[in-house]
Amino acid sequence: MTEAILLVGGKGTRLRPLTVHTPKPMVRAAGVPFLTHQLARAKAAGVEHIVLATSYLAEVFEPYFGDGSALGLHLEYVTEEEPLGTGGAIRNVASRLHSGPEDPVLIFNGDILTGLDIGALVRTHETTGADVSLHLTKVTDPRAYGLVPTDDTGRVLAFLEKPQTSEEIVTDQINAGAYVFRRSVIDTIPAGRPVSVERETFPELLATGAHLQGMVDSTYWLDLGTPAAFVRGSADLVLGRAPSPAIPGRCGDRLVLPTACVAPDAKLAGGTVVGEGAFVAEGARVFGSTILPGAVIEPGAVITDSLIGTRARVGTRSVLTDTVIGDGAVVGADNELRSGARIWCDAHIPPAALRFSSDA
Repeated sequence: MTEAILLVGGKGTRLRPLTVHTPKPMVRAAGVPFLTHQLARAKAAGVEHIVLATSYLAEVFEPYFGDGSALGLHLEYVTEEEPLGTGGAIRNVASRLHSGPEDPVLIFNGDILTGLDIGALVRTHETTGADVSLHLTKVTDPRAYGLVPTDDTGRVLAFLEKPQTSEEIVTDQINAGAYVFRRSVIDTIPAGRPVSVERETFPELLATGAHLQGMVDSTYWLDLGTPAAFVRGSADLVLGRAPSPAIPGRCGDRLVLPTACVAPDAKLAGGTVVGEGAFVAEGARVFGSTILPGAVIEPGAVITDSLIGTRARVGTRSVLTDTVIGDGAVVGADNELRSGARIWCDAHIPPAALRFSSDA
């Protein structure tokens, strides 16, 4: 058995208004809270005991997942009174682990959608005798990430945070947010204060001669930190591009949850999800978008690459592209929202109030 820690305490500020009332890991992707996909993949890899390191809106997690038995897992919850960073959060839950000093402990960030071969990462950790093993992935533009150069054997040489010049970009390998720690290494992280594993723990381990091993796995990987990325990730799950055993239905062009109502002539495509109790009216066209539970899409509306919040309403003939509508918000008829527009929770946009193109 391998234990795991899931870091789910972030505020998800880049995802607002989605995260005003809901912690980021609990926002629905492909019909279920995103965290469900991570838990199900860990279970499929043989993990049985998972500790959730919570902070922001911590009270939401346990009522939904309980003790984890419905997923075949044993879940525990530890809440940070003050945010402790990635390293501090890991150290804060250490007392809940059952592993021995030499045992491997999996650690996942709660906002990464990935097709990582979890078993292969654990095997790499064990066969190389590493103190910490890291999932690495290759990206075209690494400037927004931490670079992790390795030698020919995969041993980590350095951690380079967000390089900006071509001279600083010495590799296209980045830290992909999943690790295996030797249990005893977790106890070396300072307790009771904020610690970043990326900026403090890993560099200090390297400086003291610890063995940090990288494993490149360039299967599907997506950081769900922005609304556009979250919408894309949900669509990719529905389309089958991103793997998950937790999708509540068959993969395909669309996923309509039980109790949702879709008019016969409405068009849904591109991995669109329609949540429980939502309604898509006649003539509406929805592509690559997420319609959360209880939302209403009125006749003739056109929605592309967008997320419509719980109980929100999009008016007749309104056109939304790359837009997020917060919970309970109302967009009146004949509006046009584009290019990353965000409508806050419970806001009301009057009919024909906003356009991004000339009136035709």
